Amino acid sequence: MGFPVVGVVGGGQLARMMAGPAIGLGIELRVLARDPHDSAAQVVPGTTVGAEDDLDELRAFAVGCDVLTFDHEHVPTAHLRALEADGVVVRPGPDALEHAQNKLVMRRRLTDLGVPCPRWAEVTDAASLTTFGDEVGWPVVLKTARGGYDGKGVRLVGSAADAGDWLARATEVPLLAEERVAFTRELAVLVARSPHGQAAVWPVVETVQVDGVCREVYAPAPVTEDHALAAQRAALQIADGLGVTGVMAVEMFDTESGVLVNELAMRPHNSGHWTIEGARTSQFEQHLRAVLDLPLGDTTTTAPYVVMANVLGAEHQDMYAGYLHCLAHDRGIRLHMYGKDVRPGRKVGHVTALGGDAEDVRERARHAAAFLRGDSDDTAG
Repeated sequence: MGFPVVGVVGGGQLARMMAGPAIGLGIELRVLARDPHDSAAQVVPGTTVGAEDDLDELRAFAVGCDVLTFDHEHVPTAHLRALEADGVVVRPGPDALEHAQNKLVMRRRLTDLGVPCPRWAEVTDAASLTTFGDEVGWPVVLKTARGGYDGKGVRLVGSAADAGDWLARATEVPLLAEERVAFTRELAVLVARSPHGQAAVWPVVETVQVDGVCREVYAPAPVTEDHALAAQRAALQIADGLGVTGVMAVEMFDTESGVLVNELAMRPHNSGHWTIEGARTSQFEQHLRAVLDLPLGDTTTTAPYVVMANVLGAEHQDMYAGYLHCLAHDRGIRLHMYGKDVRPGRKVGHVTALGGDAEDVRERARHAAAFLRGDSDDTAG
């Protein structure tokens, strides 16, 4: 029929959740997964097993694909440039993706664009960290420029002595220091942009983090209209300024004086899972539309309030009994399981609740996620 083929590098739950929208759009989805048991490999027929850091395997996977995209940011930039030189269409391209791979590159570019950010500095030794900490006030947030997610690669330090082990490797692993921001809540904005420059943004959401891991997402965020508009404008400005193609998540701090950009993810994101049921066009369908340069879909919400709660693994292994309970207890709840082995703290699924009462929606989502975790303290009702 002449419909395009999209190749997704990475076999995690983000690629898995692209499968349904791909079917609806009538396009073929192919996945490059490291393991045949990866989340997406379980649901995408003919998944290719291979490594995203092997250029030969990437080249072989790209054959027959109209566009390559990603469910993570771990593909080496040099490999992406080599693929582009071969004529492979890569979206987002390496020039944009580098800003999600390297936090120092991101901070420099956002500062050049005039996007509001926390005060920051590259630190290479104890002296430069001490100078920055004395200037902005201790403690400061120290991050590895590359790698790190869900709280990894981030440390709060009260002095240069607290970071001695990281500073010893600073020539190999560059470090970014940022002021500790006094924020009222953490926010996220999802924006999609197509190659010809069409852009669409979803409502601003609040994310609730526990031990560096996102636990819940509230849509819309309980922020002032001015702050919500400022957050959306910043996301659109970043997407345009970096030449993003596809979905990008912009994580932010909401402060008394305005919003500050924290980090970027250049792909569908955990903070946007609520859009599957909570928006006219989900982030996964929108990402496919964007990388194929199709007209972008409507991002308005389907209910006044939407809450997504992550299901984190615990010692409790048998989630299916809890799954049956949740479906029977609340017929309006929506469950998404990722086909992963259950390990403590691992994201193995998420639940979404929608409705007209913010507190009721929140409690319904929390109850379902807690029951699936086997958390007896939160399973009453």
